[in-house]
Amino acid sequence: MLSRIAESLFWIGRYVERADDTARILDVHTQRLVEDPWIDERRACANLLALMGSPTAVGVVGRETADREADTELVLDTLAFDRTSPSSIVGALSAARENARGAREVLSAEIWESLNVTHNALPQQRTMARRYGPHSLFRFVRERSAMVFGLADATMSRDESWLFLILGRSLERVDMTSRIISTRVLAGDAAPSWTLVLRSTGAYEPYLRTYRGMVNSSRAAEFLLLDRLFPRSVFAALEQAEACLAELERSTIRDAARIGVAGEAHRIVGRARTMLEFMGTPELLAQLPSRLEELQRMCSAASAAVTHRFFTEQAPQVWVPEEAG
Repeated sequence: MLSRIAESLFWIGRYVERADDTARILDVHTQRLVEDPWIDERRACANLLALMGSPTAVGVVGRETADREADTELVLDTLAFDRTSPSSIVGALSAARENARGAREVLSAEIWESLNVTHNALPQQRTMARRYGPHSLFRFVRERSAMVFGLADATMSRDESWLFLILGRSLERVDMTSRIISTRVLAGDAAPSWTLVLRSTGAYEPYLRTYRGMVNSSRAAEFLLLDRLFPRSVFAALEQAEACLAELERSTIRDAARIGVAGEAHRIVGRARTMLEFMGTPELLAQLPSRLEELQRMCSAASAAVTHRFFTEQAPQVWVPEEAG
């Protein structure tokens, strides 16, 4: 497969998952502000901007941004409506559609149509969100993201195209789930409850069916980090990413099955998965803030390694004539 097409598929997976998870985070954030009048809005918004790595955030919890006070309007402008930023919902979905234009030869017509329809509907959804509230936009994004990945599962062969798409989704899911957990762990008294954190990841009902009891902070963190069966847990996403990388290396590197882990990205993801799998749960929860930061750094490093391994064009080899003796 051409590296250009593989890179487009990888970033389609990342951008669609980013839009989905950002919509989930913002939906919970805005709902909290409406339901709890005692929340310090400025502090909660500043925390969220910092945790999401927004360039407009100062990065120090509780402070104001350089140009505007941190409030809900700034959060929505930055993380939902900014067309120029691939970290916002609108920007990520627009970027996904642009990447799909370059990969139409390997995407099914249904996936392209879904991304195109989603992109064309964004201006109207944006207008409605500003007029009536953002929750309709968040619901629209979740539904359209689920449709894109559902169509990928139903209409794509399990070849390299599908592997790059799912690899992008998996790495982005690890990063975003760790950020969602960080909103609870690092935000102090402005943090959302674990129930809201579980709802933002779609994990509330699966959690209740698994533990059959009230939401417990340790169990909620354990479920989102370590559960092997819930697809949005960090461990499940790392396992999926590792499986995709193993298949890609097996198909592109001769004798990969004999030499074990062949790529740097596979090593990075494997170390992160091993850390979660073999570290005791009490120890993991005691070191949770540092482990969440480590997971986010891992995602960035793995993405860079994937880019270098699979997408960077190699300079053509040139034969150098021997000098005459």
